[in-house]
Amino acid sequence: MSIQTKKHNVTMVDVARQAGVSQTTVSLVLNSNDTPSIPDETRQRVLEAIDNLAYEPDARARALRSGSTKTIASVIPDLRNPHFCEYATAIEEAARASGYHLLLFSTTLDDEYAVDIFKDLARRRFDGLILVSAFILESKEAQATLAQINKRRLPVVELSQNYGVDAVDADYREATREVMSYLFTLKHHRIGIIYGVGGHELAEDRLQPYRASLEAAEIPYDTDLVQECGPTIEDGYRATKKLLELKVRPTAIITINDLLAMGALRAAADLKLHVPNDLSLVGYDNIPMADYLVPRLTTVTKDAYKLGIQAFQMLLARMQNPDLPRQLIQYPPRLIIRESTGPAPEKL
Repeated sequence: MSIQTKKHNVTMVDVARQAGVSQTTVSLVLNSNDTPSIPDETRQRVLEAIDNLAYEPDARARALRSGSTKTIASVIPDLRNPHFCEYATAIEEAARASGYHLLLFSTTLDDEYAVDIFKDLARRRFDGLILVSAFILESKEAQATLAQINKRRLPVVELSQNYGVDAVDADYREATREVMSYLFTLKHHRIGIIYGVGGHELAEDRLQPYRASLEAAEIPYDTDLVQECGPTIEDGYRATKKLLELKVRPTAIITINDLLAMGALRAAADLKLHVPNDLSLVGYDNIPMADYLVPRLTTVTKDAYKLGIQAFQMLLARMQNPDLPRQLIQYPPRLIIRESTGPAPEKL
């Protein structure tokens, strides 16, 4: 026969009783680091009572009293992509260092799920929001929720520049023009691009300068060299095979991220093509494994970790001073030339 005892939830009353003080004194000790009206000896008794009783203050109640939840939210496009994980890691580490918790959402590039996320956000209490990509607000429902959040005067920072809120922006347009110029110097004229990530306009800052650079070089824009695909390595693999099985294949391929480039490398190897002797390959984002592939991947970097830290610092500044003028920081991405690019082959 077992005897079950009901667990007693320790309350502020219990702490006050053990410390021999009022509940008001306990509340002051809990909610303020600077209470000169409370003697050090009294404060110590309260802290010892809290420790002895293992008292845990109700976070929700404290948030209601203070107006702060010490929680921020962030929405990223796809947790499967290491590039977005770098943003999330940086934001979480910066938040934790400042005493905040992170509520993280990943849309997994699903419009309907993104709407559900924003509906959930509208019901939650948090102190600020970081949006890691603009396209997660493509739907009218998501935009309506953002408007609702703005009405609550909740600080919002985006890692793009689309909605007039505080922003940390790193646009790939100029870097893509540099990529195209670099490939032209290597005598590449038939350059493919793997683009789209499920139909979203996630990479317009790469497709537009790609096309403009071809036109400036008087090279015809060939729709056969533009492959739209999904977000996975397998999608990159399949899209690359389509390009490489064309009657006249490209001598260089640009993928809109490094994850797709990993699939492209495998596709080239399966078709017995050597990178870079037979095919040059350029990715984007400089994910951690890009420097460990064989060959090491030529890529363009935004420095996602640095941008994530900056986004949280910007959000913190807004939370501390809601009346700041709009904050905007722009970072120039840069091309990192490694081993996956070389001169165009003389014969295909």
